[in-house]
Amino acid sequence: MTFADKAILFNKNLKYTGPPLPRGIRIMNPFTEFEQTMEIVESFYQKYCNDNNPRHLILGINPSRLGAGLTGIPFTDPKRLKSECHIKYEGRITHELSSVFIYEMIKAYGGVEAFYKDFYINSPSPLGFTSVDNNGKEKNYNYYDSKELIHSVKDFMIESIHKLIKLGVYTDTCFCFGTGKNAKFLNKLNEEHHFFKKIIALEHPRFIMQYKSSEKQFYIDKYISAFDSVRH
Repeated sequence: MTFADKAILFNKNLKYTGPPLPRGIRIMNPFTEFEQTMEIVESFYQKYCNDNNPRHLILGINPSRLGAGLTGIPFTDPKRLKSECHIKYEGRITHELSSVFIYEMIKAYGGVEAFYKDFYINSPSPLGFTSVDNNGKEKNYNYYDSKELIHSVKDFMIESIHKLIKLGVYTDTCFCFGTGKNAKFLNKLNEEHHFFKKIIALEHPRFIMQYKSSEKQFYIDKYISAFDSVRH
């Protein structure tokens, strides 16, 4: 099986079977909620990962409603899916700040083909979470936003990371998006389970775009420098 075959199968079989989530929080599974998502996933991985090359793993937090929650591809909103990845998409065209940064960084790295030949992006929780606010609006919810949620999904995340490693990723270095709570949780998990020799944390794309947009080029350069350090 190629890397693409294994990635497609991983997504196709994703299902949360752990303890009930805290009240008011629901699992978001784009691979079963939208008919076209698995078609997108198959097209994407067959186009960019149809080989047997190992890749370095990058772990975000969990899929968001406007990005991977629609496309099934981490940090890839419908706009970037069409314009940068040239993958067919029909339906709601959304704009996600994190996706904007990621694809500007990918362009600086050498382009979509070069980047996805070297890296595979996913999350410790490959399924997302949402909550509903007082006005009835659905919002993104991060796995670390409540201790109760972490308690519910921790075993699911451990199992998911083991499965991600089996896709064929290097275990010398893993990258992590988020230098705060995500990095702290992943490093603690790594100390317990020895998934990787080291984890390199980089500022989360959304944090950069929301709070450091005037310094965007600095962070693009920082990403590229970190990724260049592990090129084989």
